[in-house]
Amino acid sequence: MTFPASPASSPLLSAAQKGRTRNLGSGFVREGSCLGSGDFANLKEGVRRGRRCFQSDFHTTLSPPLSPPSHRAAQYACSLLGHALQKHGASPELQKQIRQLEGHLSLGRKLLRLGNSADALESAKRAVHLSDVVLRFCITVSHLNRALYFACDNVLWAGKAGLAPLVDQEKWAQRSFRYYLFSLIMNLSRDAYEIRLLMEQESSACGRRPKGSAGGTLGGSEAGGVAGVGTPGGSLPHLALQLRLRVLLLARVLQGHPPLLLDVVKNTCDLFIPLDKLGLWRCGPGVVGLCGLVSSILSILTLLCPWLRLKP
Repeated sequence: MTFPASPASSPLLSAAQKGRTRNLGSGFVREGSCLGSGDFANLKEGVRRGRRCFQSDFHTTLSPPLSPPSHRAAQYACSLLGHALQKHGASPELQKQIRQLEGHLSLGRKLLRLGNSADALESAKRAVHLSDVVLRFCITVSHLNRALYFACDNVLWAGKAGLAPLVDQEKWAQRSFRYYLFSLIMNLSRDAYEIRLLMEQESSACGRRPKGSAGGTLGGSEAGGVAGVGTPGGSLPHLALQLRLRVLLLARVLQGHPPLLLDVVKNTCDLFIPLDKLGLWRCGPGVVGLCGLVSSILSILTLLCPWLRLKP
């Protein structure tokens, strides 16, 4: 498909001008030039590249200097430091300053999370369209609980900031941690489901491999262990062998899927925080600070390396 040539596209144009006219990869086209189908493809590719570069620069410019995971890491680092100072008998004035810094960081995090409820609701709306029923249920319920958790957190921020002095902060804190716990349970259920699917795929793949290979030996041994559990007099050794093979298979699956491994570790570390705050399992401020710090570092790692984020 061509357009009618104008005087500007006559044969009198120099070779340099024609070269500049045909340089469509940069996204510029000389007015009145003749364009073929290949030129239009190059033009679309140039526009697409320019749009990606603009979006990348735009998000980089608008990104905050200190992300919420960094605030979270600093808060739990202060919690861990305060526990260590208290354990080693530091001065009360230093301990008080660390506790005040931790409180200021917590209040700042609550301020930065004022719009997270809407984001969680949008994520829940997107998760409804997932094809897998189990993933759809786990991810949607997790996002809904996160939205409720952030809403309770916003009420807590209003109470601590003095905007709503009549708010019962203890009651709203218990509510927020309860929703946080439900969200983490859904996340861990989703992780367990994905691990189960991957273990089944790996087991069937190992069973199809030749017996001479290491993978085929693992798959064949596991099949044999499962089949021989019901044999009389040998149930306990077969159960031990099956458990050992399952552990090896789990290790192989997690080693081959780093995003899933990081998500399991992060959710497991986060689980200790609401359990301690709700009084279901008292683990102490030291364990809470350490688990929160490890989880925050993993969150920062997924921001720096987006391929480590578990999808969807």
